[in-house]
Amino acid sequence: MVRAMTDLSAFLDARQFLLDNRTDYEAAIAGFTWPELSDFNWATDYFDSIATGNNNTALHIVEESGEVAKRTYAELSSRSNQVANLLTGLGAAKGDRVLVMLGNEVPLWEVMLAAIKMGLVIIPAATQLAGADLADRVGRGKAKFVITNNTGVATFNSLDGGDELDGGDELDGELKDRVVLLTVADPAPGWVNLSDSERESTDFTAATETLPSDPILEYFTSGTTARPKLVQHTQASYPVGHLSTMYWLGLQPGDVHWTISSPGWAKHAWSCFFAPFNAQACVFIYNYTRFDGPTVLDVLVNNQVSTLCAPPTVWRFLIQEDLASYDVSLRELISAGEPLNPEVIDQVRASWNITIRDGYGQTETTAQIGNPPGAVLKSGSMGRSLPGYQIQLLDADGKPANEGEICITLGSSRPIALMTSYADDADKTAEVMRDGYYHTGDVGSRDEDGYITYVGRSDDVFKASGYRISPFELESALIEHEAVAEAAVVPSPDSLRGYVPKAFVILAPGYEATAETAGSIFSFLRQNLSGYKMIRRIEFSDLPKTISGKIRRVELRGQEVDRPEDGTRNDVEFLASDFKK
Repeated sequence: MVRAMTDLSAFLDARQFLLDNRTDYEAAIAGFTWPELSDFNWATDYFDSIATGNNNTALHIVEESGEVAKRTYAELSSRSNQVANLLTGLGAAKGDRVLVMLGNEVPLWEVMLAAIKMGLVIIPAATQLAGADLADRVGRGKAKFVITNNTGVATFNSLDGGDELDGGDELDGELKDRVVLLTVADPAPGWVNLSDSERESTDFTAATETLPSDPILEYFTSGTTARPKLVQHTQASYPVGHLSTMYWLGLQPGDVHWTISSPGWAKHAWSCFFAPFNAQACVFIYNYTRFDGPTVLDVLVNNQVSTLCAPPTVWRFLIQEDLASYDVSLRELISAGEPLNPEVIDQVRASWNITIRDGYGQTETTAQIGNPPGAVLKSGSMGRSLPGYQIQLLDADGKPANEGEICITLGSSRPIALMTSYADDADKTAEVMRDGYYHTGDVGSRDEDGYITYVGRSDDVFKASGYRISPFELESALIEHEAVAEAAVVPSPDSLRGYVPKAFVILAPGYEATAETAGSIFSFLRQNLSGYKMIRRIEFSDLPKTISGKIRRVELRGQEVDRPEDGTRNDVEFLASDFKK
């Protein structure tokens, strides 16, 4: 117990330091160190300690129907103890894998806390998973328990012998032989109902102590170029590591924080679980089936949301409304995941006098680069290294450079927030953890003040006419045109230049795939891009995506390999050369 209390004090001291220096970036960078831990369990040592007698709201979920669910810190602590006792009674033990396939519903938070307390390994999964994708999670994840809702029950029950696991075992047989099934919704044959936990004791003591190095999360990455990797995090790397995310978001105790994100992906754990709970804030959720700007704005106002993190798509929808007419209680606005047009940032600032801030991280890490509150912002930049991270840009020869692969320094500077490994791939782990650095696979450029601008994935950057082309930069320019809803740029073979930039474009509502639309986009690009960066081909098309919504550029590159080097490929592809300058 003495060691645990020492661990708790170290964690609380690190947390408080970042809260105290929330708007002083230089002081936070200079003075922050990750806490040294020996047997820390974030859920029992930290969450339960702050939850004792704490009737502040920890979780607030509003449904589209108007139904509301609220849980205090004390209630979440007690309920997670009951869930832990139920799972223990079903035979769950430290190290067992639990596939959690839930939506934004109260049991998700109860199950997460319970699993961490027990030392179980959580495998988060989206409720949309089905067939081979689901089989892959159960098989490679070695899941012994599945916890899901009505949607997931129907998906599991519909699986047949055609959905196979690694090694050829059939998923339905695997479920019958090994996996314990739990549902949070309607009773179903063969499924244990999680509501049975309500009869369990509200006191819980783990059968086995956990260590900071014990795994608690295994995330399947989105797999834009290959089958998903299995990222393993520990009792320290995400719970404690998300102190950097708390700092980047600018969270304070008592905040009402809303991150618009779906469960099953790392960003949800970042900003709907660990970071707000580290700040002792309230996690706010609004569940909607279809986005409606005025409704979302009313929700912000009526629930006094103080901090909002949303993807660029949401911000682009919101600026269609009269933002200034909504009396919001917002203090911090954050965007992440893809480029956000400068004019969107300007419109929001003009209406609310708040600047949307950006940041960067991966499933393998917490927030590692960002624009924290109070720091000077530079247009287009992701910001600077966040406390606890030493970021280096390395060129193709592995030497420090002003433009290169974004890497994290290891050795004595290794951040506690970095994953331990890819759980099922030692070779891939060695590949990214080499030469004293963790290699993100992303390319960035850094200016004289240390601000880093995203260039693109290292395997997406290409050369055209001898010039290095960043698809991300060109896509950022494309989406500033009113007709472009989404875009992906890849190299396309060309008899003269070797390769030229080609854009696959999804049109915004009201626009058609015509020569007139293409001409308008080409004209816009000529005014906003240097000649050597000019997009030479545009094709109006859907974009292949992973289940998490990331564009699979590898498929687009592949279909360009065999295309004619000259001329158009189909009647919705257009060439810049066909339109006058």
